[in-house]
Amino acid sequence: MSIYAARPRMRTVTAIWAAFCIAASLAGPTPARAEKSELRIAYQTGLVYLPIMIMEHERLVEKHAAKLGIADLKVSYPKISGAGPMNDALLSGGIDIAAGGVGGALTLWAKTRDTSNPVLSIAGFAAANMFLNTRNPKVRKLEDFSSEDRIAVPAVRVSTQALVLQMAAAQKFGDANYAKLDALTVSMPNPASAAALISGSGGITSNFTAPPFSNEQLRHPDIRTVITSYEVMGNGTILDVYWATSQFRKENPKAFAAFLAAAKEGAEIATTDKAKAASIYRELSGSKMSQAELLEILNRKTNGVLDLDYTVHPRNITKWSDFLHKVGRLSAKPASWKELFFSDVHDLDGS
Repeated sequence: MSIYAARPRMRTVTAIWAAFCIAASLAGPTPARAEKSELRIAYQTGLVYLPIMIMEHERLVEKHAAKLGIADLKVSYPKISGAGPMNDALLSGGIDIAAGGVGGALTLWAKTRDTSNPVLSIAGFAAANMFLNTRNPKVRKLEDFSSEDRIAVPAVRVSTQALVLQMAAAQKFGDANYAKLDALTVSMPNPASAAALISGSGGITSNFTAPPFSNEQLRHPDIRTVITSYEVMGNGTILDVYWATSQFRKENPKAFAAFLAAAKEGAEIATTDKAKAASIYRELSGSKMSQAELLEILNRKTNGVLDLDYTVHPRNITKWSDFLHKVGRLSAKPASWKELFFSDVHDLDGS
């Protein structure tokens, strides 16, 4: 039918549309989509996750959500081990916010940066010094490792510890040999690898791990440190961040703001009230370590720098992205750290 043939019906259509608009105006504005009633924040185990455990124990997200007008926000904290499963859960909608190593966040940023729903980091939460410990008396430095050694990391090639080991290898043996030590690594969860190195069982001779597992190992006289992550990347380098999809932030601005406020408060409590933080860790983790032992770890310094520094400031983030891009593990190189983070935190002290 031509547009000319349709003209006799135009008045009828116009009248119907006018009636619809009047009815819609009388009914009031179209209600905006309600924010989520439940927020799911996934994290793993260990002292590096202390700010999140404080958030969970003190119900900090709920507190800040109530201030923003969300009175009954339900917040859950599922435990997911590993960046791969964490990212799968985030993209599938199984969780709303992921917490873990910078490498996992960067991987998803690169994969989604040119899509309609890019994934960005929200803030940092822990700068932690990791320790490559060994019980092999022949190993004193990185080049002493041989085919006889087995180095336990949470996940070969992709875990934070594995990435730092690659950076160390690149610095020692040249960029082309960044994977030189990969063949010696085996995947093993932190608690299991800590116990295996202490007992001398499990087929491993070394373990790259973080507090409190590294501290437990170093109490034994036959275990010593070969390198630390701060030696490789610089003091105070952020180890862990929070990340989420842009769609989540867009559709839940109040919940997002409440989480960010809670993240800042959780980091502040972990830093300024370590006795309270240690008690919360003992309660939620079921740790058998005493309050005094935990406080010793939280206050421990290497070369004058805290081994555990809880902060939202994304320090030295581009050291991760520069390395991963240089070795072909990251498809794009960000122009600055701000390209990796939501604009809400661009005023933070990042690098």
